[in-house]
This record gives sequence, structure tokens and C-alpha cells, in this order.
Amino acid sequence: MSQVENVAAESTNSPGRKNRGKLQISKTQVVFEKAGIYVIALILIIIGSMVSPQFFTVDNMLTVLRSISLLGMVVAGAAFVTYIGEYADLSIPAIIPLSGIVAVFALPLGVVPAVLLGMLAGLMIGVMNGLVIGYLRANPILWTLAVVFFMEGLMRFMMSNNQIYPDVSPGTAGADFIGMYRSEILGIPTIVVVMLVLLAISHWVLRRTKFGQQAKLVGSAYEVAKTSGINVKRTVMIAFVLTALSSSVAGILITSFNKTGVYYLGQGYDFQAVTAIVLGGMTLSGGRGSIVGVLGGVLVIGLLSNLMTFMGVHPFQQKVVIGTIFILVVGLNQYQLRKMGKDHG
Repeated sequence: MSQVENVAAESTNSPGRKNRGKLQISKTQVVFEKAGIYVIALILIIIGSMVSPQFFTVDNMLTVLRSISLLGMVVAGAAFVTYIGEYADLSIPAIIPLSGIVAVFALPLGVVPAVLLGMLAGLMIGVMNGLVIGYLRANPILWTLAVVFFMEGLMRFMMSNNQIYPDVSPGTAGADFIGMYRSEILGIPTIVVVMLVLLAISHWVLRRTKFGQQAKLVGSAYEVAKTSGINVKRTVMIAFVLTALSSSVAGILITSFNKTGVYYLGQGYDFQAVTAIVLGGMTLSGGRGSIVGVLGGVLVIGLLSNLMTFMGVHPFQQKVVIGTIFILVVGLNQYQLRKMGKDHG
């Protein structure tokens, strides 16, 4: 057992932690946290098959995967912020359009340089968030929300409230750029492959690396992590950088899909990401959950939206349903944390 794991165990078993409430979790609850979200996904598939024979088909399942691919990319990084106990990164709606706009501006340099510069622009926001929240201990919700308002105003001002369109003439870098979203790898949509690769890397980082072990302890017991010698400020910063990285990839691809760079392309992804992360079993207080569960949360959102489309539910009404689910899940999450003595409020 590593030093970090030993410290985590000691922090859990110390009298101070016991005084905060029971931390023992039943085996049933553990199993549900790991597999329960996929049981819900299976139920949705069964219901969908009863609604329409076209629901559970290869073509429709690929449609579901395409619809959740961008969200899946975002949560591959955003999950780390929740895991370390910083709740959520609400600057995602600024990172997504900024990376896409910079990429379109840089297309005259070629597709690869444009993509790299777009990702670099998004990473700069992640570094800024990490410095301010990790080192200056600013409130993560208030700070990242302020970043969104600032960046949206800046992008609208710099572009005179206009959109930017790539040159999509045949043979140009712009044509290759808009083709990225629509391309396939061995018959599988590239965006689905990118999502799965990012989630697989995130799972490995969370479960198999020293950073993942440190992130767990920081999320479970921030003060204990500090006294154990972990550089908690750097850990927090890395989490926000990872969020920016995955959001930048999603931003470039969503810009490729829309064939335009504009400030509002990232709207709603912060809320959807938190919904998927919490639905997938990660607690807002940090230290618990898995990328496998988060993937399940993303899948359930995609299946539910697709099912409601088959049932003829209006898109606006679908948002009401998803919002209601989020409220219920967060409420249940907080109730469980209070029972365990881990509610920070």
C-alpha cells in the first residue's frame, strides 16, 4: 500500500473523522454506485424497445453515441474537478467557444497548428483557474462563473458580436477542419472514438497514477492531504487544466460541426457535465466516484433524450425533465452525505 493510501486510510479511521458521522458504506450501496447507473441505462433501453422497434438498433445506438460524444469529452476532464472536492468548473462554456474561435482564426497556418493553438487557448483558461482556485483558494463556483461572463464579453467585443467562418473551399485547411467532426475511423465516428479514448485515459489517470491517489485524498480530506505532504495546490491546478484540455478538444470539434466560431457554442455544457458526473455517482464533496460511473451518467442522459424524442417530447420539455433529474440527484446526493457526516454545508 502506498503512502498516500495509508494516509487516506488513517484519515478515514481517525477519531475526528468518526465524529463527523458514519463513513462505512454497505456493500449494496457500493455495488449500486458502480453498476446502478448501467441498470438504469438498461431499463431505458427496454422501455425504448417497447416504445419503438427502431430504438434498440445499431443505427440508433450510434446516433445516441454521437449525441453524447461531445459531452463525454467534456466530462472526461470535468470529473477531476468534482473528484477533488471543488464542485464544478463553470467556465466550460467559455473554454469551448474560445478554443474553436482561435482554431478557425489559425486555419491559414494549417489544420494541425490551428487545432494545437485552439487547445492552447483553452488551456490558458484552465491554468488561470488552477492558479486562482488552487493557490489563492478562490471560491470555484464564483470564480469560474465570473470567467464565463468575462470571456463571453471579451469574445463578443473582439469579434464585434459577429461569427467567424472558415474557408471551406475544396482542398483548403477549412474543408479539412469541418470534416473532422464528420469523419470515421474503421466505420466508427471519430468523435465517438475521441470520447472513448479521453475517458479511458481519465480512468487510467484516476485509478493508476500517483496523481489519482492524491486527488482522492484531496477530495476526501483536504486538510489531511496538506499535512501529509501532498502539494494540494498543484493537484487542484492540474484538475482544472485537465478540464480545460478535454473541453478544448470538444470545443474544436463542436466548431467543426457548426462550421463557425461563435461565443455561445459552449452554453449548457457546464450544467450537462455536472448532471452526468453526479448521476454517474461522483459526490460533489469529492473523493468518491469513478470515470466508469460518469460514462454511465453520460449514457443515461443520451438514452433518455433519445427516448423522449421517440415519444415526441418537445426539446424544451426534455430540458425540463433533465433539469428535474439533476435537482433530484443532487438532493439525494446531499442527503446521503449528511447521513455520512460529509456534508460541507
